[in-house]
Amino acid sequence: MKITAARVVVCSPGRNFVTLVIETDQGLTGIGDATLNGRELAVASYLTEHVIPTLIGRDPQQVEDIWQYLYRGAYWRRGPVTMSAIAAVDTALWDIKGKIAGLPLYQLLGGKSRERVLVYGHANGRGLEETVDAVGKYIDEGYKAIRAQSGIPGIDKAYGVGRGDTYYEPADASLPTETVWDTPRYLAFAPQLFAKLRDTYGEGPELLHDVHHRLTPNEAAQLGRALEPHRLFWMEDATPAENQEAFRHIRRHTTTPLAVGEVFNTIWDCKQLIEEQLIDYIRCTVVHAGGITHLRRIADFAALYQIRTGSHGATDLSPACMGAALHFDTWVPNFGIQEYMRHSEETDAVFPHDYRFEDGHLICGETPGHGVTIDEALAAKYPYDPRQLPVARLHDGTMWNW
Repeated sequence: MKITAARVVVCSPGRNFVTLVIETDQGLTGIGDATLNGRELAVASYLTEHVIPTLIGRDPQQVEDIWQYLYRGAYWRRGPVTMSAIAAVDTALWDIKGKIAGLPLYQLLGGKSRERVLVYGHANGRGLEETVDAVGKYIDEGYKAIRAQSGIPGIDKAYGVGRGDTYYEPADASLPTETVWDTPRYLAFAPQLFAKLRDTYGEGPELLHDVHHRLTPNEAAQLGRALEPHRLFWMEDATPAENQEAFRHIRRHTTTPLAVGEVFNTIWDCKQLIEEQLIDYIRCTVVHAGGITHLRRIADFAALYQIRTGSHGATDLSPACMGAALHFDTWVPNFGIQEYMRHSEETDAVFPHDYRFEDGHLICGETPGHGVTIDEALAAKYPYDPRQLPVARLHDGTMWNW
């Protein structure tokens, strides 16, 4: 079997997606997600100009060798553009391998470790009461775990306050929107939000919160300690993790579980965090961490230290990535939870899929491969729409972490 063609599909059915389609001489097709929010065309160009020409004529069954070729063969290794491109190829090849075998992807990975995958939704509001109400709506819909984000008094355009009822899409303009951040106000407000949530809903729902890299290690330690009475499932991205040692200080001062990794691209980004057990959940995802092949290595490494997976799953991951992630989640022994932001109706129509939501969980289908396809004719009706992520500044104008 040989790869005879590959192409990149860029479309915007509600938001931008980059999809790699690989074809074989035996009529089998696989797709992989290559979306990098706000930098979509960089990955599309990398695939078209540098990756696709090297794939033609190769045996699509040699998934490991092709992964090594694309990683080791590129002198400029790692980084989000390169690893997202590799992930798209890897996901598409696993999709083809499943179709060759006539098996759903989880079977190729080793079979089921669970029957269903616990997911969490995103509840947000412009203020405390609105966020509390939003959490209640998710509970009514059957969710067992909910991430809560709220507008903060005195801070305009706070992170996590979405424009829709069931999703939050931060990329909002062709040039980055500038927002203002105020750490003291946030630190004073966040514990009040979770105190109110526990007072309203008791100990039943699992509650999560995303700090979005906004705090210093010491500030993150303070917040983690303040949130301990409210028993969070995790506190996510408490501080930037380029310096992995920064999490030592947080770990020493709070027992609130820590999650990080959605912006990680390789195992090297989390090596120290895992080895020193500085986190509880690793959030690397299929599309940005080199595909299933590399994510397996990260998860296996994490399992040695009793660290569980909690993969990123926002709307900037297409259904092709979510489908692959759910098969991965169904197999991986040290699974923790899967983020799940519902896509728009337009997105679901462009990417038909066989996974389904049921009682706070997602269940992957039994279709050979990862169970997601793309309607290219429909995708062509949604042309690329330039959108970038916001940036943040402090009140004095200093650039900060968005």
